[in-house]
Amino acid sequence: MKFFLLTLALFSVVSSIDAADNLAQLRTDKKIIRMQEALAPYFAIQIIALKNPPGDPQFFTNIDMAREYPCQDGYYRFCVGQYASYEEAKSQVESVKSLGYQQAFVVNTSEYRIKGQVKRAKIDPNKTYTLQLSAFRFPVYLSHFKDLDNVKEYRLKDKIFRYCIGEFKGSEAPQEIEKYKALGYKDAFVVELDSYIPFQIE
Repeated sequence: MKFFLLTLALFSVVSSIDAADNLAQLRTDKKIIRMQEALAPYFAIQIIALKNPPGDPQFFTNIDMAREYPCQDGYYRFCVGQYASYEEAKSQVESVKSLGYQQAFVVNTSEYRIKGQVKRAKIDPNKTYTLQLSAFRFPVYLSHFKDLDNVKEYRLKDKIFRYCIGEFKGSEAPQEIEKYKALGYKDAFVVELDSYIPFQIE
């Protein structure tokens, strides 16, 4: 009887851990940021272009962060760095090549033709919104969002993990955007909450 109770207790602990984080085995420290539009500064170093995005974050060796641009020609282009000028970016190319990316070269990401590029819809003051902080190819640890509570995860049909915070009426959107941009989330923008709710990861 004691053995049965001990087994049951251990099972309950494991179950509670799994329930607490269904993505625990998938999370990574690598930040592969999904871009829905090109943002300034536009110059970057392209490290690779793929027809199919990788399924494992360890594909990206020797780097901790890259930006993914899904382009209209069917390629996913991955870049590192953000630079104010071509010359500044070029000065870092050899360093990137030394990490194993021998085909690395400078690009102006504003020239990418991005598939499904975001078109900011007019905010309806009566609709309910949430603020998207980031989007990643692979799920990240929630500790990435320092000093923020109640960050929610969503995985939409495109299999990209999106991280959002808050629930507010459109009339409050400008204040919410400015508040989180001041905290360092300069690319944050609002989305209609109803369009994300069916894809929330519990």
